[in-house]
Amino acid sequence: MINARAVVLDILMETEKGNEYSNILIRQVLDKYDYLEIQDKAFIKRLAEGTVERQITLDYVLNQFSKTPVDKMKTLIRCLLRMSVYQILYMDAVPDSAVCNEAVKLAEKRHFGSLKGFVNGVLRNISRSREQIRWPEESVDWKAALSVRTSMPLTILNIWETEYGKELTSLMAEASLDVKPVCIRMDERLSAKEQEVLLDAWTQKGIRVKQSEYLPYAYFCEALEGVPKIPGFKEGKITVQDVSSMLVTECAAIKEGDFVIDVCAAPGGKSLHAASHTGMSGTVESRDLTEYKVKMICDNADRMHLPNIHTTIWDATLPDESMKEKADVLLLDVPCSGLGIIGHKRDIKYHVTEENLLQLQDLQKEIAAVCCDYVRKGGTVLYSTCTIHQEENEKMALWMAENLNLEFDSLDPYLPRQLISEQTAQGMLQLFPGKHDCDGFFLARFQKK
Repeated sequence: MINARAVVLDILMETEKGNEYSNILIRQVLDKYDYLEIQDKAFIKRLAEGTVERQITLDYVLNQFSKTPVDKMKTLIRCLLRMSVYQILYMDAVPDSAVCNEAVKLAEKRHFGSLKGFVNGVLRNISRSREQIRWPEESVDWKAALSVRTSMPLTILNIWETEYGKELTSLMAEASLDVKPVCIRMDERLSAKEQEVLLDAWTQKGIRVKQSEYLPYAYFCEALEGVPKIPGFKEGKITVQDVSSMLVTECAAIKEGDFVIDVCAAPGGKSLHAASHTGMSGTVESRDLTEYKVKMICDNADRMHLPNIHTTIWDATLPDESMKEKADVLLLDVPCSGLGIIGHKRDIKYHVTEENLLQLQDLQKEIAAVCCDYVRKGGTVLYSTCTIHQEENEKMALWMAENLNLEFDSLDPYLPRQLISEQTAQGMLQLFPGKHDCDGFFLARFQKK
């Protein structure tokens, strides 16, 4: 018999090591225990994701009720208390008594019997006194209050306030906690009848479906049993991809017969989309750094029946003379801080520092300088990131235009009218969670001089 709370505890302790993002660990665990009842898998997912997502809030509460500060606790006890407080504060269907009892049992089972009294005392005190928790006052320090309420680190809030102001900062921080539906891209090669049949199959499975206001082939889906079980997935008729990522192919204006290079491609969403536009007379050269990442691209290309994708393991910082001036289109989705996808990678926000932001900017410049040589004269470069940070976005795009023989090209002909603005006319688009119906994302379109 699998203990769901013990499974979550293992996920949280592994997340603490920082070797893998929690969303990947959770997916691996759910795949491993795929035989569990839907309710059990939903409980594991909700508790693991929620505990990671609300870590700052949970630690704030724990520090009010525990004589031992959270950062001084043993790793197992810290993770156990966090997941237990999450259940008390955010999972009304779970009785507080059950939370406390199960936490004590887990502490004992994991050889921390000497601390079971401490665990029990802290949790029962929080349960009894939750109405007396002293929250930071917004009138005294709005950023500190926002940080605790939304579990958003002050490092990120300071960046956003400086660049976008208080109102948009608050909107994005609040939006990071929204429950995100799964975004599905339906293969544009499907006929109208085939698309209609798929939509009907989703409805019959009890999936709630909403079409994107930006792209007709993008759908938001809720009440899923799991992506592989969505009708059309195994047959290669659909794939998971956010609308913001789909806009890359739209704005690159890829046409039949084009040669496209996607240099940081895994898991392959943009490559798949691009390959459906090039047709069999075109090719997508899809690259990434490791065998594991390239295998993801291959698996997705096989599932989507796209033999015109060629995959290569390649470090994007290393020049490839064989590709010089070959590409009609370069997709340059560089490694970034990921501040636009915090709602999907919930622990990414805890690893942002000024030092690693500077290192990322150096890496982005290095990749751009190498890879823009692959584009033919008159060809297109589509630079993109999944972050909300001007140093990695607008300022990086300006650096590219000044240093890499590129000129900005308007995005307006390729965008839905709702997204057209003064900025897009200049060749750039910043999307904000909470403001736009998609992830936080940045696009810039250039033409090679």
